[in-house]
This record gives sequence, structure tokens and C-alpha cells, in this order.
Amino acid sequence: MSWFPGTMSCKSKVAPSVDFDHSCSDSVEYLTLNFGPFETVHRWRRLPPCDEFVGARRSKHTVVAYRDAIYVFGGDNGKNMLNDLLRFDVKDCSWCRAFTTGTPPAPRYHHSAVVYGSSMFVFGGYTGDIYSNSNLKNKNDLFEYKFATGQWTEWKVEGRLPVARSAHGATVYNDKLWIFAGYDGNARLNDMWTISLQDREQACWEEIEQSGEIPPSCCNFPVAVCRDKMFVFSGQSGAKITNNLFQFEFKGNMWTRIPTEHLLRGSPPPPQRRYGHTMVAFDRHLYVFGGAADNTLPNELHCYDVDSQTWEVIQPSLDSEDPYGNEMTSSPGFILMPSGRLFHAAAVIHDAMYIFGGTVDNNVRSGEMYRFQFSCYPKCTLHEDYGKLWENRQFCDVEFILGEREERVLGHIAIVTARCRWLRKKILQARDRQKQQKSKQEGSEDSEEGVAGGQKEGPGTSRTSGAQPLLEVSIREAEAQPFEVLMQFLYTDKIQYPRKGHVQDVLLIMDVYKLALSFKLSRLEQLCVQYIEASVDLQNVLSVCENANKLQLDQLKEHCLNFVVKETHFNQVIMTKEFEHLSTPLIVEIVRRKQQPPPRVYSDQPVDIGTSLVQDMKAYLEGAGLEFCDITLLLDGHPRPAHKAILAARSSYFEAMFRSFMPEDGQVNISIGEMVPSKQAFESMLRYIYYGDVNMPPEDSLYLFAAPYYYGFSNNRLQAYCKQNLEMNVTVENVLQILEAADKTQALDMKKHCLHIIVHQFIKVSKLPNLRSLSQLLLLDIIESLATHISDKQCAEMGSDI
Repeated sequence: MSWFPGTMSCKSKVAPSVDFDHSCSDSVEYLTLNFGPFETVHRWRRLPPCDEFVGARRSKHTVVAYRDAIYVFGGDNGKNMLNDLLRFDVKDCSWCRAFTTGTPPAPRYHHSAVVYGSSMFVFGGYTGDIYSNSNLKNKNDLFEYKFATGQWTEWKVEGRLPVARSAHGATVYNDKLWIFAGYDGNARLNDMWTISLQDREQACWEEIEQSGEIPPSCCNFPVAVCRDKMFVFSGQSGAKITNNLFQFEFKGNMWTRIPTEHLLRGSPPPPQRRYGHTMVAFDRHLYVFGGAADNTLPNELHCYDVDSQTWEVIQPSLDSEDPYGNEMTSSPGFILMPSGRLFHAAAVIHDAMYIFGGTVDNNVRSGEMYRFQFSCYPKCTLHEDYGKLWENRQFCDVEFILGEREERVLGHIAIVTARCRWLRKKILQARDRQKQQKSKQEGSEDSEEGVAGGQKEGPGTSRTSGAQPLLEVSIREAEAQPFEVLMQFLYTDKIQYPRKGHVQDVLLIMDVYKLALSFKLSRLEQLCVQYIEASVDLQNVLSVCENANKLQLDQLKEHCLNFVVKETHFNQVIMTKEFEHLSTPLIVEIVRRKQQPPPRVYSDQPVDIGTSLVQDMKAYLEGAGLEFCDITLLLDGHPRPAHKAILAARSSYFEAMFRSFMPEDGQVNISIGEMVPSKQAFESMLRYIYYGDVNMPPEDSLYLFAAPYYYGFSNNRLQAYCKQNLEMNVTVENVLQILEAADKTQALDMKKHCLHIIVHQFIKVSKLPNLRSLSQLLLLDIIESLATHISDKQCAEMGSDI
């Protein structure tokens, strides 16, 4: 472990990426954690603002990142358009004018700039003299700036060109520049153009034929590429302005609107609709900051997880710094964040985002530069791991017999009883019946043996009956297909989004909703309602309404009736063939609803959104699942009951064990390599396995640092958090516990660091009560370290005192 004296703090750090190598045989014997002076996670830092002598404050400019520098081009200062090029060195935190030769683009704003290879490419924008309101026009020119030589060159492209535009989106993918939408001076656009940047001589513009749910014509929006897809969020679209997020697949030129209707009430909603904001991609996330949102300038930082399709608002670190600020920014309780702004620009270097300039309150241009530190932990795989357990059907111990046709669906008692009380009750009843049948069967066998003069089983004999038979649970009110969707929800907290326009998909989710009501699964109820309401359209509304009426799903029926009687829908719906075949009572209801809509009833009752997978598994580990334990984990001889299915879902070590060489007595000794963790660390590991929790005391982190290797977790998320925990939390108060853990785990560099703290804070450490409980060898280590670090002068002073 490479420790840097003076860099330790009690703050959350970015854990650097860790190579995850299961073949690493010596990872347990000696840990080299390679800590260094990492930045605080989610920390805003105000960097030196741009001096007016270097460049003007501005907005509507662009920034790009190249190596360890940010390049700012163009924009306007409130009076004039600009075409200067500024350079900010992120290591030195210094500003300068970038070296340039050749003829730069004309002064402009609302242009685009991207980096390809060792060059910056600037396209389009709005030019002219805004002060005298003359020569104002949009451009469609393309310029290249070479970072190595400072040379500006215009690309003169033959053939058809994109219409001149400003406030468009631009990105680089697959060696090409992609231009989307913008404003041409008369109308907003939503066309897309591309040009290869590999060979200037052969380059030509090509219009892309887009398909799918193409975003509406818009301007003043950002684009970002993540997971080989381009994303567009919000922007100015006239009356159509929304907060929709669209993704574009480069391979098929296909657009998709990413639905957010499936987000449960209580989950963070998408950001408000806005324009003039920024969006950057880092790892699997998109980060949206600023912009004008319905006449406000919000300054929250929104984060979208591309994998889980969920939004959240990032809470900034409490220790965000403003070395260039004022008294207010250093007052207690103040959390530094950039003020709300629009027409600023952002870029990513390494694992941080840099935001520069923009228009702030009262139409003032900004010259500020801010840095935001991302977190880069591997994602939590809890839902995916349980989802794989469901898909693979390994270690199933319950079989549900469903409906009149008695179709059979396998499952895992541990997951089902953790998530659904109704099914838990059914399983307990089935288990009691199984026990009664078994005891009757054993009684009859014993009596037969007595008649035959056979020998009864004694304490020293055992009956091997092979694998345990599946517990059979009959559920007459459920059919197999909707029940399987419900089971998928129990394992993953999700259900598959219905395909747009597919009536059968929507009707299936209605059957699932009926089951959710019967089984009292509030969270699934909410998901189904939101999915169905989002899927109702002119083609399926009557089918959905009729089915809702038949299933007595009043909330969905109300939604469909209100949808039908809308001014824009009514005539189209009643002219369809389906309306002719509708039942008479429903036709009457629709006509009455159209003539006299019922008064709106507003309920201030909070909606019960139910419990999540994480909440349920937490309760299960803490005691709710005790009666369903089927394996015993032994830690230093002390038993801890657990659940095979859960352990196998989350750990390839346990999966292999239970599949191939399950111990006959149902007991498993716990260690991490040759080392037995403390009881506290073992409980921290179980919390991680059951519900993905990573909060633990720092001494536990030393024990568990190698656990991802040994137990074969899906990724090294736990290890990254252990590393962060040790970075942020070694203090005088806990240094002795961490010293003991470091000694036991043979983390010699951590042990050395703890001894360093003990020596330099010995007066405080000597008053800690657990100093006396240290082993003799550790006390000798402390004395030796003290002796090594005490100078001759200090020895002389101590001698004179004596």
C-alpha cells in the first residue's frame, strides 16, 4: 500500500479502479491497496476564474477537453461575439490564451465543438455584430484546430451541406462528426447529418435517414454518447417542450424515447423540462446540470443511470471548497455549488467534470470554472444476481401449481417469503401439511417394521433420502403467465415494459395487476398501473377498458374512460370497429361520461408504494427469514443460520459448493482464504450479500478487502468501498482496532500506517482503553515504532525530565 503522509482525511474518496483477477492466489496473504491522494467523491471545487486580461466572461460558448486541459472557444460577453481560444490547465489550475495560427472561425455563439484525434472541430453557430444588430446569420462551416501546432484550417467540403444552423447538438462516434437538430433562423430542426473526420480530401456530408421515435424539432439541448448510444435530453421545442430523454442507436439509425412512467411514486423523477443545460457522460451515467427550467435557474446535478434507467439528484459533498470565494461560502452549513445558469459548457477529464461560464441571474455572464468529482464504483448487481437465480432455476425448493390446468412454476422459498406475505402464508400452510403427511407416513412405516420385527433407527444410524423433495403449493386463482411476471418482480423489483401497441402485453399486465391486488403487493400494483396507463393509446383503449371492467379494476377503468372522452380522442375512438362491439353498459357509461364528466376527486392520502427488494431482504436477514433458514455458516465454531438460494445467487463460491459438494451436515466453515474474519466483519459481509449494503466500520473493510476474490462476487464493488472506507476513516479513535485487523490480515502497509498515526498521536492514543487489550506482540511493535521515531534530542529532553 503506497501511503502518502498528509493526504489522509475523514472524507469520502474516489476509490481507484481495481483489477479484478480471480486467479490472484496471494491476494489474501498480503494486501497492497495502493492508496493515494484521491479527491473527495461528489465534491464541487471552485477553480480560479478566468481573468479578464486573458479572456472575457461569456456564455453560449463551447468547451472541449484534450489531455489535461480545457479549451474554451467563442461565445458572447453580452456585447460582442467572440472567437478567442482560451486554455485552462487542470493540473496547474492556470489560464492562458491558446497559441493559434491561421484564420480562426468568425466570432460566433451557439456553435458546436468536438475533439477527434489531436484536433478540435468547430461547426456552425450564429455570427455577426450583435451590438449593431448587423450581418447576423447562421453558419454551416467546419473548422479544424490542431492542438499540437495551433493551426486553424477551414474544411471546404464539396457537395450537399447541412442547412446553416445554431444551438444544435454535435458528437463524435466511429470516426465521424454527427450533427443533430438546432435552429436555422426560421424554424427548429430535427434532421441529422454526418461527415467522416478521417480524410479531409475525401470528406463529404451525408444526411442520415432516421427511424423510430425521433425527438421533436428542438434547439439549445445537449447530446452525449454512452454505451455506444447518443442521448438527447429536453431543449427548446416550442409548445412541445418536454423532459423526455431520447436515445439514438448508431447501428440502425434508430431513435427510442426512454419511458420514465415506470418510475414508482417516491422514486426520483426526471429533471424538469429545460433548455440551455449541459449533459456529459461518465461510466454508465449521464450528468445534467443547469439550464432554464420554467423561468427558474436550478443548480441541482441530476444523474441518469443508463443501465437501470433511473434518475437521481446527486447530493454534493459537505466539504466542497471555494478557495476563491467570499465569507458567505466559508460560513458553517454552506455547501458550495455553482449557482444556477444557462448557456454554460461542460467537459470531462479523467473522472471529473469541468463547468465554465454561462449566464447567471440578471443576465450576467460568468467567468467561473468549477470542478465536480465523479464516483466510479462498480454498480450494485443485487437485482441482476437474484434475477439470474430466477432465470436459471437452480436450487429451487418450491413448486407452485397454478390454475385449473395445474401448470407448474418453480421458485425459491427464501426469495418468495422475503417479498410476499400472502405467498409466505401459503408456503407455511403447505409446509405444515407436508410435515403432517411425513409424520403419518413414518408412523405407518414404524408400525410395519414392528410387525416384521425390524430394527428401528437409533441415534447412530441415518436415513439417506437424497435431495429434499420440492414443496408443492397450490394457487387456484393464478394462471402461469401472469404469475411468472409476478415472480420476476419478486426477484428483481421490475417487470418487463409492455411493447408499444401490443394489446396482449397490456392485457397480461392487467392480469398481473389483479394478482398484485390479491397478493397485497403494493409496489407491484403501482408498477402495473403506471405501465398500463402509459401504454393506453387510441388502438387499445377499448380493449383495456373492457378488460378492466371485467376484472373489476376500477382505477384503470376510470383512466380509460377519461382517455376516451378527451376532445382529441373521442371522435376517433367511437368511429372504430371495436366501439361497435363494445358491451352496451360500457357504451352507455362512455356517452354519459362525455355528457357529464364526474367531478374530480383529489385525495391527500399518501400512496402506499410498498417495500423494495432491498428493504425486504434487509428485514429477512435481520430475523424475518429465520424460520426458512436451510444452511448453517460456522464462524470460528459459532453458528449463523442462512439461506442457500441467497448465498448461491450472490456468490459463485457458494453456488459451486451447493451444486457439487454440499456438506452432508448442512454446515459451512467461513474464512477468507486462510483468515477468519471478525464476527462484526462477517455480519457486514452478510449484509452485502443479502441486500447490497456497503456501510461498515473501517476495520471490517480490512477483513473484507479480499472477499470479492475469494467468494466470487459479481464485481469488485465491495472492494472499492472497502478501499474508500479505509481512505476516509482511519482516526485516532479507531486506529487500534484497525491495527489489530491489519496485523491479522497481514496488510503490512496498513499496519505501518496505523503505527505512524499512533506514534505521532501517542498522547491521545495512550488514553484509549483498548490499548491495554492489545496483544503483547502488537504492544512491542508500538514501542519499537516509538523508539525509531524519537530523536536523540527528544531522548535528551526526556532524560533531563527524569
